[in-house]
Amino acid sequence: MNTQAKIQNTLNALFGAGPIFEVSRAKLYETGRANGMTYKQVKDAMMADEYKSKVKRGLYDLRTLAGAAVPKMSEATVSAVSQDAPIPAASFKLTAPQPKLTAISNDDIYIPELDPTFVQWGEYKTVKKVIESGMFFPLYISGMSGNGKTMMVEQACAKLKKEYIRVQISPETDEDDLIGGFRLINGETVFHKGPVIKAMERGCILMIDELDRGSNKIMCLQGVLEGKPVLVKKIGQVIHPAKGFNVIATANTKGRGSEDGRYSAANVIDEAFIERFVATIDQPYPAFKIERTIVAKHMESHDVADDEFVDKLVSWSAVIRKTYADEGVDELISTRRLCHIVKAYSIFRNRLEAISLCIARFENETREAFLDLYTKIDSNQITAPADPQPLTAAAPDDSIPF
Repeated sequence: MNTQAKIQNTLNALFGAGPIFEVSRAKLYETGRANGMTYKQVKDAMMADEYKSKVKRGLYDLRTLAGAAVPKMSEATVSAVSQDAPIPAASFKLTAPQPKLTAISNDDIYIPELDPTFVQWGEYKTVKKVIESGMFFPLYISGMSGNGKTMMVEQACAKLKKEYIRVQISPETDEDDLIGGFRLINGETVFHKGPVIKAMERGCILMIDELDRGSNKIMCLQGVLEGKPVLVKKIGQVIHPAKGFNVIATANTKGRGSEDGRYSAANVIDEAFIERFVATIDQPYPAFKIERTIVAKHMESHDVADDEFVDKLVSWSAVIRKTYADEGVDELISTRRLCHIVKAYSIFRNRLEAISLCIARFENETREAFLDLYTKIDSNQITAPADPQPLTAAAPDDSIPF
């Protein structure tokens, strides 16, 4: 039996006995399978976003499909295809649907899982309050790489069981990537919804990562940042944001470019664009005690028990950051890199080897200086101070050249 006949028989079985057209996901799968459809065929044919009930979550309103879908077939035609599944007298005839605003997949929208290694700190409570309010409150979070900006938003959504979609921005990101564009699907040209439209319709959090990496092509989001209905020009439809929709962006800069050249790919963001964000959070690296807790949790997640190594790692990174702030070095160690070192240590079980592998991306002089500093800390020549001294604070004969 072809797919068309299977859909016809499934609709007849669902609606032939009465005028009820809203059906649960379980009922659709059960009836579709009973009529020879695969799970994928049921999902593709009957669970598109356009069929989702406007009244109750989890139901599908198939009136348009039952009244008009693929080309009409007579009972005789369908019966000839399948003698074991004749169509009841009160059958629905299917005609081909007109192309509409379509989502090929909504798998990119999800509720994040709680991460046992996450530690609440900094502006986490602020982000959580914004999401919990359900208000449209565009939020811009800036800060150096690897300090947990994205994870903070993700874990706030996880805690609140809030749907979330993440978009990674690059210089090539444009309106087609964000709002949507035409795609050729099964021989037909249809408009495929982009993540922004999906987020607006579902009322979820649109997480825009690395916003300052985009070009002027992201100006298509300017209207979205006002929280008002948006006209999708390519198809002439107006999309109204559902309750709970919000935009949260992260970036390494505040939209003015990178003065020290550290983030050379960061662009200057148009003033009219960035002005549409209601509030800005500038996130630093965590304090010593917080970072120690973060690193310890990652070590625990890898089934490694070495509290001494945790203390020495965090002390090492604190001294390097202090020296970086004093312009004594050009590189620093992020919280993310400390977690990378812990992961490497769980494999090689050698402290220096794990550190060497994870800082190999630095220039030779910097890498050797960082390793030299760690050997001093690990030999108890430098302890873990609350306010770490810069690398140049050691005795002259023990100084570390940069």
